Amino acid sequence: MGNRKTIFNKIPNRFLNVPDQYNPYNRAHENRVGIRHPSVRKIRNKFFKAVWLNFIVLQVLFLGLFSYLFGSLFQQNSHAHNIKILYVDYDGGVIGDSIRTAYQNLKSNEFPSLIEQPPNGRQIPGDLREEVCQTHFWAVLWTSPGASERLAAAIAGGSAATSYDRTDVLTYAWDEARYSTAADSFVMADLTALASAARVAYSTRNGSAALQTIPTNDQAAMEAFTNPWQLSQINIQPTTQGSRAIYNTLVFILILIQEFFYLGTMNALYTAFKIYERLYPHRIITFRIGISCAYCFIGGLCTTGAIWAFRAGWHVNGAQFVLTWMVLWLFAHLNFLALDAFTVWLPVQFVPMALITWIVFNVTSILLPFELSPGFYHWAYAMPAHEAYLALMDIWSGGCNPQLHIALPILFSWEVVGLILCGFGVHRRCHYAVVGQEEAEAQFQERLAAAMEFERKRDKDRKEGRDRRASVEHAQALEEAEAVEEAEEDVEEARDKVAMSEELRRQDSRLRREDTQGRSVHFGPSFACPFGATGDDDD
Repeated sequence: MGNRKTIFNKIPNRFLNVPDQYNPYNRAHENRVGIRHPSVRKIRNKFFKAVWLNFIVLQVLFLGLFSYLFGSLFQQNSHAHNIKILYVDYDGGVIGDSIRTAYQNLKSNEFPSLIEQPPNGRQIPGDLREEVCQTHFWAVLWTSPGASERLAAAIAGGSAATSYDRTDVLTYAWDEARYSTAADSFVMADLTALASAARVAYSTRNGSAALQTIPTNDQAAMEAFTNPWQLSQINIQPTTQGSRAIYNTLVFILILIQEFFYLGTMNALYTAFKIYERLYPHRIITFRIGISCAYCFIGGLCTTGAIWAFRAGWHVNGAQFVLTWMVLWLFAHLNFLALDAFTVWLPVQFVPMALITWIVFNVTSILLPFELSPGFYHWAYAMPAHEAYLALMDIWSGGCNPQLHIALPILFSWEVVGLILCGFGVHRRCHYAVVGQEEAEAQFQERLAAAMEFERKRDKDRKEGRDRRASVEHAQALEEAEAVEEAEEDVEEARDKVAMSEELRRQDSRLRREDTQGRSVHFGPSFACPFGATGDDDD
């Protein structure tokens, strides 16, 4: 105690004795009890039990979500061999041998798989580009016809060395719009490394013989030998803008959050204006679908406009803008329906958990191509975010990555299921809104009846008291009785108020118990609206 006084004595008085007129929270300490007070002891154990139970549940949930998210990214380099790259040797000479030697030196789980196939009449570059467009391979690498002969002639010197085109030796085609960050790392970077390793293999394999044929003073021939080729590329859709990093992360997260907040706003307005009690369910369904479609329509337009505004030279046209808009509109609306469905059918205490789980599952499905994730995560083909992103890659690539035959049926399936569940959800809300209104009316009538009964009993007791006092024979005694009566009435009135409050409190406790034991009805998340949420009018 001495230490405590010493500590408090050091605190300036202005922090301990603040005048009430300057303290906006001057009643914060009124009617408080200690933690050992009997009234607190009754609920203390239940409170701590609830605290720790929710503590554990939320920790387990987020541990699971973090593990799921990090697991999809775990050791992605070790899955690089699932990236398939086609190699076609149109030359059939020493350069192709150098490529094969270099690949054997680089081959591992952390390097893309180079799959060699014969030309089989494939035209350069159209047929090879189509292999990438059809997503048969992530890229196609080929050696140009006659490349080894042209290189040998250039090393020999003369006009062949001067006119030698080192960019027409090794070429690859790829689509950078298809998971651009992953493609940069596992396609462009690894093929560049393969081309460099092939130059080393070529020099090791043919260095001694080639040096003997190089003219002494022919600088062009020496450059052809030291730098025999420069890897060329055909990029179907260059995607180098900085905003590409969030196309498959924050864009989808914000769309999901945007729909959740508007859903909460709509629920608040429906509750404030008692729409569920007043209109037919089919009218409510029609309006909710219409207003949500309009909201998602404008939201998709704004999102697409933001992508286009910051595209930084990205070569996309107006048709791609409209198609992107339509896909984002569909994705936003089906998520509005999905969120509405599980918020009306799940108990309200589990809605936040379901929301964060839904967001993590959707975003994880598009962080990386499935080739770089463990096989367990392939179930996420069913997630709407994954199919929407596949459709967007198809649109941005101008028809390459043709996954619409898979993506659109899945997206529309989510839409149809969401419409059905939300339709039943509206009927459920309307049903329990009427039930809740009837229960509220019944509770009011019970409270009113209890109050009236209490008033009748009090009036009866007062009348009996006055009758007894009226029998007093003497005026003086009567005056004294009236004075006493007034004092007694004041005391009795105070007691009546206390008794009345106790009776109402008992009624409230009984009704709350009945509500707790009965069916809980929730209309989904509801957020306070800045405008128009106080429009309850009984007229």
